[in-house]
Amino acid sequence: MPLRFTLRQLEYLVAVGEYGSIAQASDKVNVSSPSISAAIAQLEQEFGLPLFVRKHAHGLSLTQGGRQFVEQARVVLAQAAQLNDLANRITGQVGGPLAVGCLVTFAQVVLPRLRRSFIDRYPAVDFHQFERNQQEIFDGLRRADLDLALSYDLMIPPDLEFVPLAELPPYALFPAGHPLAGRGSVSPGDLAPHPMVLLDLPLSADYFLSLFAAAGLRPRIAERTRDMAVMQSLVGQGFGYSIANIPPWSDRSPDGCPLVFVPLDGGASAPVRTIRLGLVLAEGARAAQTVRAFISHCAAEMTTGFAR
Repeated sequence: MPLRFTLRQLEYLVAVGEYGSIAQASDKVNVSSPSISAAIAQLEQEFGLPLFVRKHAHGLSLTQGGRQFVEQARVVLAQAAQLNDLANRITGQVGGPLAVGCLVTFAQVVLPRLRRSFIDRYPAVDFHQFERNQQEIFDGLRRADLDLALSYDLMIPPDLEFVPLAELPPYALFPAGHPLAGRGSVSPGDLAPHPMVLLDLPLSADYFLSLFAAAGLRPRIAERTRDMAVMQSLVGQGFGYSIANIPPWSDRSPDGCPLVFVPLDGGASAPVRTIRLGLVLAEGARAAQTVRAFISHCAAEMTTGFAR
């Protein structure tokens, strides 16, 4: 009697095996916890053996058989991806699954627009998006949870490839009425005496702080947050200025306060570092036709940059 299971169930199995938690796996694959629980139960029933040991308040641990099944599931998923790409090459079509990560700081501004235009052009693509911080993007690419990701050129490891798409100079974000809000540009020296709301995400925060360190300065960090919308609202309410690179999509904070955006410029003697937005890929990712199509699409869509 043939076994009945799906590649999606195997994907959930691998995710739970890696994270040891249905809740964490749910967050990583963007699927509800009940759906993942049901998939695991169906696999255990189909194969006739327990794949996990349930530990109260401590998540799940793979059984000895479960570890072997997870390793084989990875092989099956990789082979399925190769079959899909082979079909694409034979037919000349672009289709099949595509897992795209995006740095959480600009996902809401960039990714939905790119996704919409890409799947309008290639409707056979099964597009899945994931918002992650920089380290989670690197880990996801190495585990092949992500095919590629949109991110900044911050601390890209040597085993990953970076494809630049756009230059993004930094700017300062002020509440209306801030004493620096009317300037044509500001320098780290101008900002240093004022309270700062730091967007405190891995690697991104290091970049923002390096703009001051390069000038021998330290900012007055009054607030820290990992959420772009919260950062904008804190600035709008007058708790401090902030720094970002992705051009804003509105002149108001999420709670309706007016915001002012001023270019950050250290002058000829101390230029500030511009970062680049681009695509991060694992070794061998370009072999997939759908990945190559997305790279070309992003390059074409971003030729005009992100100027306000």
